[in-house]
Amino acid sequence: EWDRWLLMGLIGTAVGMLGFLVHQIIYSLIKLKWDLVENYLQVSKRKQDGNIHMTWLCTLGSGLAMVVLSSGSVLFFCPAGSPSGLPEIIGYLNGTSVQHLFNIKTFIGTFVSCVLAVASGLFCGPEGPMIHLGALLGCGLSQLQSDTLGIHLPIFTRFQNSADKRSFITAGAGAGVASVFRAPIGGLLFTLEEVSSFWDIRLAWQTFFCCLMATFTTDLLSSSLSGFVYRGHFGFFEAEKRIIFWNLLDLNVLAFIPTILLGMLGGLLGALFVSLNIKINKLRMQFFNSIPKLSLRKTSKLLETVIILVKLLQTVFLQRILLTFCISPHLSLCVAAAALLVENGKQGITYLFKRGTHEEFGYTSLCTALAFYFILSCWTAGSAVASGLVIPMLYTGALYGRIIGLILVSIFGVQTNEYGAWIDPGLFAAIGAASFFSGVSRLTISLTVLMVSFQV
Repeated sequence: EWDRWLLMGLIGTAVGMLGFLVHQIIYSLIKLKWDLVENYLQVSKRKQDGNIHMTWLCTLGSGLAMVVLSSGSVLFFCPAGSPSGLPEIIGYLNGTSVQHLFNIKTFIGTFVSCVLAVASGLFCGPEGPMIHLGALLGCGLSQLQSDTLGIHLPIFTRFQNSADKRSFITAGAGAGVASVFRAPIGGLLFTLEEVSSFWDIRLAWQTFFCCLMATFTTDLLSSSLSGFVYRGHFGFFEAEKRIIFWNLLDLNVLAFIPTILLGMLGGLLGALFVSLNIKINKLRMQFFNSIPKLSLRKTSKLLETVIILVKLLQTVFLQRILLTFCISPHLSLCVAAAALLVENGKQGITYLFKRGTHEEFGYTSLCTALAFYFILSCWTAGSAVASGLVIPMLYTGALYGRIIGLILVSIFGVQTNEYGAWIDPGLFAAIGAASFFSGVSRLTISLTVLMVSFQV
């Protein structure tokens, strides 16, 4: 079995490198875009020439270019990559044949669509596409053949059968989860709970090894590179600065009372989200299927993603302007308010989870952001881009969790002693994020591990 373990290690390493590459490209594109916008804003502020409209057009133009390329890559280049590929992977591993799911065009199209969709500003994340990309690498590296490229290598030929192919695809999908969340056990449990029905103890250990390699590779490369810029300390893993829940471990038994309430609320809102999304997708299918010409139908799907992006950028851009021109002496409050509408979802989640920030956000901003992102993420899910829902689910749950925490602070006040320190909106934001994630995905055990291990 040495060759099987070797192949599992190679798949894990490849998925880890891909996960690192995806996050670095997304980070670089977002930084490049907003650096350009903020430079325009600063120039406009100094000259007082009212160049805000040109700045808005610059922001809109860069976002539109990304979303058009993202949507176009899955509509015209690889239809199997839209929207996340996860349902297709689950269907394939449970006996359904899906055409063009594991070819090189699907890999390229999904990769390009994923990084551009997240960087464009659409309210989505790379988690779902990373699972698809991990499964694609598991399939490609184990079979070592491609009809598109005309490659048929004479090694690992004993794995060129449907049973082993499923095993390596399962391991690759788990490695994709592990690479995103830096959680090898979470990747294993996700594949066991959600992905595959064909399972045995040998496959469990090999999938875990694959997930370990993916996590280690992503962490190793990320330890010294940020936006492809070397920052030193290669191989130094700073857990305190990376794990979101590092300072959320202290808890009081009384916290279980509002936790139960958050769990029920997460189930109700999760069911509402799924029901709304199904209805939106039915209306979407009815509308697009009523268009007889295929090229016009695909163009209409592309225009839908453009409309979603415009709606999002309008709000985000206005918030950026307010932040840049903020002359309030309470600048930290201005920054905190802007954090609710930041384009990088993980950064916003980090702000919401932060402890000791009892008065950082008000009811109005939290409720407005909750309504806005709930509707927008529900609309985005199923649109013609390769995207994931994990970040929107965590963000939405964190918003209403923080509202519950704020209510507790209003009732009991800010507690400074250790016994009452559990009354903290940041703590309940984390619990709310988990509740909504579970309500939408119906995951339990693997979700718990993923949430505890979730890193920036």
